[in-house]
Amino acid sequence: MGATGELGGRLAVLAADGGARVVPAGRDTGRLEAVARRTGAPDTLAFDAYDLDLCAALAERAARQLDGLDAVAVSIGAVAFGPCEELPAGVEEHLMTVNALAPLAVLRGAVRALGPGGAVGAVTGIVVERPIATAGAYRASKTALTGWLETARLEQRRHRLTVLEARPPHLATGFAERAVAGTPPRLPEGADPQPWAAAILEALFSGAELLRPGPDGSPLPTALARPAIPT
Repeated sequence: MGATGELGGRLAVLAADGGARVVPAGRDTGRLEAVARRTGAPDTLAFDAYDLDLCAALAERAARQLDGLDAVAVSIGAVAFGPCEELPAGVEEHLMTVNALAPLAVLRGAVRALGPGGAVGAVTGIVVERPIATAGAYRASKTALTGWLETARLEQRRHRLTVLEARPPHLATGFAERAVAGTPPRLPEGADPQPWAAAILEALFSGAELLRPGPDGSPLPTALARPAIPT
């Protein structure tokens, strides 16, 4: 999900180059077709983030096209900038829909479609740990996704389903410059997205549960401590 974006497109191509059969999902049908040609995908899935029922059905549709499904990766997002007391409610609602509700719908459907040994993953961002001035609504929406992933991870361990959260730093994808409202603050130089795409893909299939920047800024996968699960 999000294969028409910079990071999601890289994920799809790397997966296909590694031998996976990929079904790209995105909003822009023209770019979807380009990704499908590059990856040899059997089909594509077009969706709108505001159609939550459609989002929840994407994984099952992909499973039918592929005759089975091993993993689902979600990499979509929207950003806006402005002081917390000034950002319009409509913009906040948009961010919450695109960054939280739509990914949650996709992941909910994915958990239902995947069997033991499968994996789901979603991109949040290091912003969930480190607040950025004028990005309060964006951080709130991404943190909502983090909370769902943490709870789903706890629930799914008994079913041997990997739940991965990727928290990349600011990446050189032009994402901040495509804000739906406001102007981005001064940000550090964006990191190369290619190593992060490769690390996300590797983490998804290695059982890692959290991917965040290490001391040198490079992707560092982590298997989180596993609390006891009540029986």
